[in-house]
Amino acid sequence: MSNTFGFTISARQGRARTGVVSTPKGEIRTPAFMPVGTAATVKAMMPENVRATGADILLGNTYHLMLRPGAERIHNLGGLHRFMNWDRPILTDSGGFQVMSLTDLRKLTEEGVKFRSHIDGSEHNLTPERSMEIQKLLGSDIVMCFDECPALPADRKRIEESMQLSMRWAQRSRDAFGDRPGYALFGIQQGGLEEDLRAQSAEALRGIEFDGYAIGGLAVGEGQEAMFGCLDYAPGQLPEDKPRYLMGVGKPDDIVGAVQRGVDMFDCVLPSRSGRTGQAQTRMGAINLRNARHKDDPRPLDVECTCPACANYSRAYLHHVIKSQEIIGSMLLTWHNLHYYQELMAGLRGAIADGTLDDFVARFHARRAQGDIEIL
Repeated sequence: MSNTFGFTISARQGRARTGVVSTPKGEIRTPAFMPVGTAATVKAMMPENVRATGADILLGNTYHLMLRPGAERIHNLGGLHRFMNWDRPILTDSGGFQVMSLTDLRKLTEEGVKFRSHIDGSEHNLTPERSMEIQKLLGSDIVMCFDECPALPADRKRIEESMQLSMRWAQRSRDAFGDRPGYALFGIQQGGLEEDLRAQSAEALRGIEFDGYAIGGLAVGEGQEAMFGCLDYAPGQLPEDKPRYLMGVGKPDDIVGAVQRGVDMFDCVLPSRSGRTGQAQTRMGAINLRNARHKDDPRPLDVECTCPACANYSRAYLHHVIKSQEIIGSMLLTWHNLHYYQELMAGLRGAIADGTLDDFVARFHARRAQGDIEIL
């Protein structure tokens, strides 16, 4: 296990790469999917079961943790890893995205963002410096810069002003982060869907120098075609020798397309959130277990899947516990979804290493196009 933070690329196919991000808490195999543990928990999952799905790293949420239970409290209790019983790497977002979504509860200035808690209405001031302080108190291994992310669509002037503010905040984040061996700080590229603004942002971030680089400001309403259009150039504007992280993405086909375009890391609430609402992400596409077609079906959700939901339970049972709002329904479908995502990432890594990515992607799309198995 490395005592420093590093990134090595072991194989490439086209723009896709596979490799390893090394941290003192363990290695992260890339392309990597990071389950989201918003409030120091991946909902409906035990940490050891998240690890069993193949996850090398989790994501924690600065905004939610600073409000409840509080960063200082977590620090006093031994840090986020000990607090949530996860001894492997953790990435924390900066809190910027959540604060920006509180349009009616926040005031944006050059200094930072003043906002009211969605929990109790208490006032808070989040700045690049405070975000770095909170993430240090949490003890996360990968820290994200504090940035501003406008929702799309937005006019070019708004996107440009936001990007430039984020770059000034990126410098302040770097200054406040300081020298922390073994810990990493990632910069966040902004610029909407404007190629020249993305290039300006990438140049500014390169000048500051970060341990990794995120592509921010996508998956915010622009649609897959527009997102892929941006990813046709955005990853290539960032340093070749550092990990590239596409924030908040996404659906399985979003991830496959982004890997083909040179992205290394992903996170999304979709597998856990959809699991709690009766939706399974499978090689046949998304399947809604609430539908009546499943109520008498003794077959597994996916005969090729080895997760507990597929190995031990029928579609009829999953339909029943979801319709009955039994907690086990959320547990089983979340486990299944996370297992599927990690299996997909392992397949992508193996295909890049073997030089068979094009065939893997073709099979992926062909199987999803066929849809679910026939109704009994």
